[in-house]
Amino acid sequence: MLTGVMTRVNSKIAELMRNGFVEDAQKIFDANPQWNTVTWNCMIRGYFKNRQFRRAVHLFQQMPERDVFSYNTMITGLMHSGDVDGATRIFKYMPVRDSISWNAMISGCVRNSRINQAAALFDEMDERNIISWNLMIGGFLDIGSFGIAESLFYEMPDRDIASWTIMVTAFSSVGRVKEARELFDEMPERDDLAWNAILACYAQNNRIEIAESLFWKTPYRCWHSHVWKEMIGGFVRHGSVGKALMLFVEMPEKDTGSWNSILLGLIRENCVEVGHALFLKMPFKDIISWTNLIVGYFESSNVEVGMKLFRSIVSDSDTAVWNATIFGLGENDEGEEGLKLFMEMVGVRSPDEVTFTSVVNICWSLPSLDFGKQTHGQVIKYGFDRYPAVGNTIITMYSRCGSIWCAHMTFYGMLMHNNGVDTISWNSMISGFSQHGKISEAVSLFHDMRASNFKPDEITFIAILSGCSQSGWIEQGRYYFDRMVYKYFIKPTTEHYTCIIDLYGRLGFIDEAVEVLDRMMHDDNLVISGSVWGSLLGACRMYHNLKIGEIAGWKVLEMEPWNAGAYLILGELYIVGGRRRDAERLWELMRERGVKKQPGCSWIDINNFVHVFIAC
Repeated sequence: MLTGVMTRVNSKIAELMRNGFVEDAQKIFDANPQWNTVTWNCMIRGYFKNRQFRRAVHLFQQMPERDVFSYNTMITGLMHSGDVDGATRIFKYMPVRDSISWNAMISGCVRNSRINQAAALFDEMDERNIISWNLMIGGFLDIGSFGIAESLFYEMPDRDIASWTIMVTAFSSVGRVKEARELFDEMPERDDLAWNAILACYAQNNRIEIAESLFWKTPYRCWHSHVWKEMIGGFVRHGSVGKALMLFVEMPEKDTGSWNSILLGLIRENCVEVGHALFLKMPFKDIISWTNLIVGYFESSNVEVGMKLFRSIVSDSDTAVWNATIFGLGENDEGEEGLKLFMEMVGVRSPDEVTFTSVVNICWSLPSLDFGKQTHGQVIKYGFDRYPAVGNTIITMYSRCGSIWCAHMTFYGMLMHNNGVDTISWNSMISGFSQHGKISEAVSLFHDMRASNFKPDEITFIAILSGCSQSGWIEQGRYYFDRMVYKYFIKPTTEHYTCIIDLYGRLGFIDEAVEVLDRMMHDDNLVISGSVWGSLLGACRMYHNLKIGEIAGWKVLEMEPWNAGAYLILGELYIVGGRRRDAERLWELMRERGVKKQPGCSWIDINNFVHVFIAC
């Protein structure tokens, strides 16, 4: 009779703890201090489940008697809370340990990135079971030690389906599709997760046809199987939305995730209206469904429908929906509306780092820097100046808006307060100096970057070479280009070559610029873009080189027939070279194509009033 009562009490405590009613469970426990060990264990496990770690530890210390389950509960709970040292102390003083104790320690060490400690425990074990081996293999895979994980797998005395599946997934993640398939074929038995792993292997490594063939062979195409979702997701990622739709129609049971996958695929293929029709048929719509559709309309520049959708769910929306809408408005040249929406958002939702990144991006395009400075103040107020993405965007905003001093102070503040400065931060500041003609400061910062153990990338060298070009530093430009190629082994891109060609062109070294162009085509197999030819055309105009300029001009017009500047520059070259008839034919072609020179526009902010000037 007493045993039945205890069982019901323990079940009641476990149920209350599972649903978060900690104090109600505590009242039942306090009603009788003579509860058995199982009751104490239920309370401790409940405390950990509800993240009340101190109460769990305190109750464990008060226990009159403990069993191995008590110790195992403590080890697992402490490991989940990140207290590896506390769990280690409990483990050390355990009177008796079972396999669960050892595996709880290994699992906890792996979870808390202490793989060496996990390995030491694994080596101490007298009897390792399959779970122990799987934990170690998974732990080494998590830190990228694929070779050790592979060796452990082949050392295993026994394997279960999980062991095989882990390694199939591991081989897939490093692109070793052949080995993954060989392991899959060797498996003594397979479940739906194993089939899902091999399908994912082929789908994620661009072998979608083989994945499709295997899908129709799997015996696990029941409604709850993962293989349907993996195959549909694979088709979507591969751009085969039509096949994904056909498979989706045949899918026995569709969940929200499957509907969202198809919706996202249609949006990526610019089939937003078709996606909207599918959306209306969805039996279950979550916030992800709405967000994807809103993003789709903004990406297709249909701001009106995107805003209507946003307004229809604004009361139930989360921060991500607001962020997507603000960003979408900014991308569609509706920056002022995006800022209004941000101010509306502050009253109902807490902005995050993505919000501020989008808002600062909008501030780039405003004629006045006032709102940018106000936004910077809000960033500091909310504490998001600690986030590199936000700080980097603020640096770029100040640079583009002409306030290089504010940009430098922002960067310096991030550096001094250790606010997550990354390579992008350095690149943003170096680019800012280069854009403002401060090449000496840009080069100095480049060397500071190297001294701080940050490795420059292709963006860093675009900034440096651009600055050298603007300042006419030809020797330094050659030096940094060669340093990029031969010291950092960065393959030059079109942007790097454009800087070098522009540098030679500015100083009148047209023949050298043509040689660089030839190297670009034949040594690096790069397609010469209109911007590169345009850079050469501009140099030829400056130094009246009609021979090369004519070639460059017609190359630009071949690639960009709407480029009004190319017509005008080439026409000017013809006039200066005494070929007025050719210039007139060119201008006639320009009129036939309906190409018109865009008026120049500039503005200045005086006493908080923006004055705009148009030059036709």
